[in-house]
Amino acid sequence: MSEEKIKQELEDKFAYLKDAVIIKRKGRIFVQVPLDKFEEVFAYAVKQMRFLALSAITGLDKGDSFEVIYHLNQEGKVLLNLSVGLNRENPAVKSVTPFCPSADIYERELVDLLGIKVSGLAPGHRYPLTDDWPKGEYPLRKDWKGNSGKAPGLKGVAGVPFLGKEAKNA
Repeated sequence: MSEEKIKQELEDKFAYLKDAVIIKRKGRIFVQVPLDKFEEVFAYAVKQMRFLALSAITGLDKGDSFEVIYHLNQEGKVLLNLSVGLNRENPAVKSVTPFCPSADIYERELVDLLGIKVSGLAPGHRYPLTDDWPKGEYPLRKDWKGNSGKAPGLKGVAGVPFLGKEAKNA
């Protein structure tokens, strides 16, 4: 299915997506989806439009808010990027593992690295941070000041070899 047909189908099915579906270039479609409508759009893309492969989930700290982008692939031809904005005070999304079981690892990254809550995510080990990483320390947040020596094996940002003075001596 062509990018234009995909765009048209999404806009026809979900009137609120009119002007929210953007074809950036061949094979790349970006859609800004309202948080309260995300699950229905995601489900439709997977079940009806056959975007069956979840390539990745990207979490972004935009300063005053967060954005989560779900990268869905259709037979290696078109990448559909469904983006949802989250407030900074209580960032939360629903798990998409019922549709894509492989989302588990990406959702754990959202939790560990950005502190985004993922409701419906099955209990399990942390990823990619260790289980003894301090709670409330989210290293991909723009306001993260380092770990103040709380994290195992690190002494704050200056103590991280690739960021601190140790790198100059390496």
